[in-house]
Amino acid sequence: MVSPASTPPPCPFEKRFPSQLVRDDLFFMSLAYNQAIDAWRRDEVPIGCVIERDGEVIAMAHNTVESAQDPTAHAEMLAITQAAAAIGDWRLEDCTLYVTKEPCPMCSGATLMSRLKRVCYAVPDPKMGCLGGATNLNELARVNHRVELAAGGPLEDECRELLQAFFRLKRASPEPPPRDAAGDAASPSP
Repeated sequence: MVSPASTPPPCPFEKRFPSQLVRDDLFFMSLAYNQAIDAWRRDEVPIGCVIERDGEVIAMAHNTVESAQDPTAHAEMLAITQAAAAIGDWRLEDCTLYVTKEPCPMCSGATLMSRLKRVCYAVPDPKMGCLGGATNLNELARVNHRVELAAGGPLEDECRELLQAFFRLKRASPEPPPRDAAGDAASPSP
């Protein structure tokens, strides 16, 4: 059975408009936060990611798991792919990844495999985070690359509030009835 795209709960959060004059962690995390708001507005889990190199944004993405029906379409994975294409190399050695929530096991592995210089995340994830939350892949003894970490950084409270509000509102809204492949309401089983 195929379910129709649900309507996301209205997003009560406003985008941030940071000054272009100071390109620091707060600036880049603000851009990642804006990506998370874009994800919410598309009924995706509101996680956003930005990758910068030499003070310039070379990639930005948000989760598209639901719309792409792709379990690997996390913000970090999409941004890493964009960044590699932008610089023409899979080694992102001079790049920093900013993400609104600590990367999961898949995305944490990708940060190491892509040779990112630094990862800055806003909200630690003690359940599934793998750069310090549930575990830390960066500390594996035999890993051949390590990233610099900045955990619980700029906009931690704002990013946490965004995630919590999204799930609180999703749980409060009634689910639409399941649909079949043709988009018709599925008939109940006898």
